[in-house]
Amino acid sequence: MKRLPIILASTMLSAALALPALAQQAGQPAERGPPNAPNQEPAFENQTRAPQPAKMPEIKRETVAKGLPHLWAMEFLPDGRMLVTAKQGAMHIISKDGKAGPAIGGVPKVLASGQGGLLDVALAPDYRSSGRIFFSFSEEREDGNGTSVASARLVPDDNGGGRLENVEVIFRQMPSYDGNKHFGSRLAFGPQGELYVTVGERSDREPRVQAQDLDSGLGKIFRITQQGEPFKGNPFIGQNNAQPEIWSLGHRNLQSATIDGEGRLWTVEHGPRGGDELNLPEAGKNYGWPEVTYGVEYSGAPVGQGITRMSNTEQPVYYWDPVIAPSGMAYYDGNAIPEWKGAFLVGGLVSQGIVVLHMEGDRVKFEERLPLDARIRDVKVGPDGAVYAVTEQRGGGGSTIVKLTKA
Repeated sequence: MKRLPIILASTMLSAALALPALAQQAGQPAERGPPNAPNQEPAFENQTRAPQPAKMPEIKRETVAKGLPHLWAMEFLPDGRMLVTAKQGAMHIISKDGKAGPAIGGVPKVLASGQGGLLDVALAPDYRSSGRIFFSFSEEREDGNGTSVASARLVPDDNGGGRLENVEVIFRQMPSYDGNKHFGSRLAFGPQGELYVTVGERSDREPRVQAQDLDSGLGKIFRITQQGEPFKGNPFIGQNNAQPEIWSLGHRNLQSATIDGEGRLWTVEHGPRGGDELNLPEAGKNYGWPEVTYGVEYSGAPVGQGITRMSNTEQPVYYWDPVIAPSGMAYYDGNAIPEWKGAFLVGGLVSQGIVVLHMEGDRVKFEERLPLDARIRDVKVGPDGAVYAVTEQRGGGGSTIVKLTKA
């Protein structure tokens, strides 16, 4: 099989990147642009536009690989190689020297249209012994399409490629919908082996209201077993007209998720024009969309009645207006960049860099931004403690993988 034209560039762009002087002013918010909804007020201090920390490290950037197809996600294998998903429907293994092997065989057909395609990938907790991986993708169906999750055994070969065996779709977001937007999705394993699956509400005005309906899988976070069953203790098991896999509801389009040092799920979801949200989703709780949200419609009109808080919905831990357009997220517990220890790292498609959220308790204390002049699709912490960012070009262009360490 033909190899992709990957260019190894581990020594390129190795100079330290200094943040722009404007963004380096400690104590001032990194975001200086006007909000889309200037009359909306945060519910508590530092819920938006938190100050920058007093000390921000200079970061060295190295391009690990370039010339890749349009990637969606990456995951580190135990031997240090990277498994990546390409939106058009292929998986590749990237070696430690930056070379991509041939496409992995056995990947099921995906609906690579609009925002859909081959999406996230995660290793099973017992991957070293089982070789199992899990991946999400947009699946074409007789009555439309939707986000699905499959499991498979990854069998690498000696040529840098491999194949998937025992491929099985274990979970389907239902109902299906004939659209091409807001599929989500991220996968994250909790400490009990539970699998969190984030999805979208399919964007259009008719289906998006189902984010509030428990008998619909649109606009939800699910918690399932590795066989696709509802995980024991889920909040709606046994409730009439409720999908038992649901963990939380009222979400818009979730493309960022990670597990923190305490084993808890955190997410960042796309808001409308303004209103990207950081949440700590809890069992059975309602996060408001589309009845309660910050930001406005893309037209500039209010979303619904323009409500930003309601007694039966949860406030976001943090929100952005204007948006960062979040995709990919990691909890930093490495040592390569000590100043980021315990922070969340969020990829920004519109903000074109890494958003670093320094936490105090379960609130954001500081927000720092590392500009990378590229749309960031995924963020991972490597086994070496470095941060790895997957970039993408607009319009279906290619991707690079960038390594970030302290200068």
